[in-house]
Amino acid sequence: MNDSSLAARLAAIEGVTLDPEVTFAQLTTLHLGGTPRLAVRCTTVAAVANVVSLLDAAAVPALVVGGGSNLVVADGDVDVVAVILECDGVHVEPATGVVVAEAGAVWDDVVSMCVAAGLGGIECLSGIPGSAGATPVQNVGAYGVEVSDVLTRVRLWDRERGVDEWVPAAALDLAYRYSNLKFSGRAVVLAVELTLHTDGLSAPLRFGELVRVLGAEAGDRVPAARVRNAVLELRRGKGMVYDPADVDTWSAGSFFTNPIVSAAQASKVRAIAEELGKADSMPCFAVEGGWKLSAAWLIDHAGFAKGYPGDGAVARLSTKHTLALTNRGTASTADLVGLAREVRRGVEKVFGVSLEPEPVWVGVTM
Repeated sequence: MNDSSLAARLAAIEGVTLDPEVTFAQLTTLHLGGTPRLAVRCTTVAAVANVVSLLDAAAVPALVVGGGSNLVVADGDVDVVAVILECDGVHVEPATGVVVAEAGAVWDDVVSMCVAAGLGGIECLSGIPGSAGATPVQNVGAYGVEVSDVLTRVRLWDRERGVDEWVPAAALDLAYRYSNLKFSGRAVVLAVELTLHTDGLSAPLRFGELVRVLGAEAGDRVPAARVRNAVLELRRGKGMVYDPADVDTWSAGSFFTNPIVSAAQASKVRAIAEELGKADSMPCFAVEGGWKLSAAWLIDHAGFAKGYPGDGAVARLSTKHTLALTNRGTASTADLVGLAREVRRGVEKVFGVSLEPEPVWVGVTM
């Protein structure tokens, strides 16, 4: 099927508009990426399912784009059809704590609405860029809370069976920054269902920095609005609240996941930290499957300071947080990937730990 015929069939779907001008640089928080084969804006969940179904039947690769906050897309022409989520309905039931958000809803808007409605449980996930549909795919988390803590069901378009269905969260194999949806492409998220606390209090506080800022104790539950404000302030201080006017936030958020290593490897890293005189500051926590290290700490102590490699570089580490790789306004995807490779090699050389990137890579590899 040629692109003209494909475009005509896509345009005939109710709730669909074609956008011949848009590029991935306009669709991502990194402001990077080339031109898709076609771009389709979908205003309803039915339109998303119908578009993906048509593309799959025609064996045309599709890339579902919500807020674009977790994508690293190649430069130049990119052989995918961008399916842009503009289905953004949110239904909040304050009495039961049940919240249903369509996949295209802006995630922080969902958090804000829930807190305003007197619901608690996702306030620690304030300020995370992107759409609601992306949250279960990588089990989004921050400040001691993961979306899996409150996620009850997900509405999926099962691409293999051609079925639109609600499935329980337990069916997604949710783990640290992982679900069986991530990288598999087996299904597209159409909506999410959360069940939150109806007492207006936060999830139990687990993250040390947040506990200190709030003047609380670990395990305390405090008003959700207070926690949201504190989290937003902390994130802004780290350049982790996206602002289109501030290139220091033109990033994909935390670029590398915190590595989980064996006890033996953790001991080796600690021994190196002791040689560097930094063992006292080294984060290391026992988790299921091993020991979790801090990617930011490893980057920092492998010689990559905030703002690396310095003024004039078109791709740099954020000046506020070493875990964010930023486009200073004129970078290409190749520039950013080059910086990511340099940081990864540096950490591996010093500590023997290979960092894994968190974003989804499209048309380019590490």
